[in-house]
Amino acid sequence: MNCVITEDDELVSPYPLLFKSVSFIPITHYLILFFLSILVFLYFFLEIHFPKSDPISLTFNPTSDFCQFIVSKCRLLHGRYFPTFWLSSPHLQTAFLSLFGKSPHFSYKRILYQATDGGTIALDWLMHSDVVEGISQVVNGSTPGTDRTPIAIVVPGLTSDSSAAYIKHIAFTLAKEGWNVVVQNHRGLGGISLTSDCVYTAGWTEDLRKVIDHIHTQFPEAPLFAVGTSIGANVLVKYLGEDGPNTPLIGATAVCSPWDLLICDRFINRKLVQKLYDRMLTIGLQGYAQLHHSIISRIADWEGIKKSRSVREFDNYATRLVAKFETTDTYYRRSSSAQYVGNVAIPLLCISALDDPVCTREAIPWDECRANKNIVLATTTHGGHLAYYEGLTATSMWWSRAVQEYFEVLLSSPFAARRQKIIPEPLGSSIDQGPFVDAGENGMVAVAVDTTRADAEQEDSAQIDEKTNNHPHKDNTPQVYNSLLVPLKKRVDALSRYSRKSIWLLAYIAIVTTWPLVGPALLFSIKKRLRKLVEK
Repeated sequence: MNCVITEDDELVSPYPLLFKSVSFIPITHYLILFFLSILVFLYFFLEIHFPKSDPISLTFNPTSDFCQFIVSKCRLLHGRYFPTFWLSSPHLQTAFLSLFGKSPHFSYKRILYQATDGGTIALDWLMHSDVVEGISQVVNGSTPGTDRTPIAIVVPGLTSDSSAAYIKHIAFTLAKEGWNVVVQNHRGLGGISLTSDCVYTAGWTEDLRKVIDHIHTQFPEAPLFAVGTSIGANVLVKYLGEDGPNTPLIGATAVCSPWDLLICDRFINRKLVQKLYDRMLTIGLQGYAQLHHSIISRIADWEGIKKSRSVREFDNYATRLVAKFETTDTYYRRSSSAQYVGNVAIPLLCISALDDPVCTREAIPWDECRANKNIVLATTTHGGHLAYYEGLTATSMWWSRAVQEYFEVLLSSPFAARRQKIIPEPLGSSIDQGPFVDAGENGMVAVAVDTTRADAEQEDSAQIDEKTNNHPHKDNTPQVYNSLLVPLKKRVDALSRYSRKSIWLLAYIAIVTTWPLVGPALLFSIKKRLRKLVEK
């Protein structure tokens, strides 16, 4: 029993004495303690850091002439980024962009593009000729015809359109430096209704492909560039990987790309602060669905959409069904752009912040970017998600200036003049040589064998046959034999290579597994012989 013994041997409880002593502490001390506790909580919860300028970390292939040229010419890329001191937190940067971000004042000129499936895409133009002394004016008439003014195509992020603050920043920054800018709004955004059952997703590249081809047809002499932000960056990189050297673009930039949607989905549900972002994104997606209730309620699970509490749940009830994927994880895997990085065949600048609270650094494909000679990956220690505010008043965004400088350097470089597109060499991996699991429409799972090599070899043998037929000889029998033996020889060589690898692998496994038994036996035999030699 807790008690205190007094001089009169009476038992007195210590709690009244404790409360009495606590009451003598001034109330101001309690307020100070409470204030300090709040500061400590916010420091760790908001991940506040001491404001300082950090160098830009560049990842690229050191053997690439293009990367060496870009790194040497872009002052901002080999400089330092100093964030606004009162926004020294990735969450403060991101929240300030969404809630209080200031953007330049101007008006776009809208042109509606009709897709082949009946969908409508709003293209918002900001021409260099429209910008006068920092203020844009709407010019009546249609978009100018054929000219050589460079054009930058901007792809917004999830549920964002041309009115977003960061989109207006990059559009105005490029337009005032002599560029014509067009923002490709996603379907159903920018005040445009859905006019077909097709809805944009994180991996839907067909709209971007059609818009780029349309603009290239209208302006065949104008150099085309593209900027993707967040989900728009994922779509852009995936498009570049799918089309390879066949795209009319000269250069591109991907800013704060999620890269791997499955990893980002796991990350955004990891901590409490990330779950807040997840909830806010879900509310935005539900608002998008509500705007187009008449169509989305027919092609998706409307009751599931209404009760969704996360982006994953929304994708399960809506996006997955619209895009016709078996599971949500399948949709994330097949829509992620990281697997297409190796096929990018034009100059690409990737910008990511290591403290991005939405698109985690864990998803960045470091090795793939380093292996591709067309890619420069610029990472900063701080910056948040699409924020990168700098300056005392937080009116400037570092990444928009970096994109503009990169485009200017690339446009004036010999790489743009020659439109040089180096097809990256594929990375050899034994992982890609094994069987794959394929889920059919009926839900049955079967093994699908990768026939890429066999197809390539058949193609090679077909080319040999064609060459043989184009050059007739007096006796075609040897040529026929060669056409039959060449693919057979390739098969035998491949099998022999795999056999040698398998033999060495088996030998290694045998040594490792039997060494605990063989080792002591060998040591015992050696010691026995040494004893005999010593005795002699």
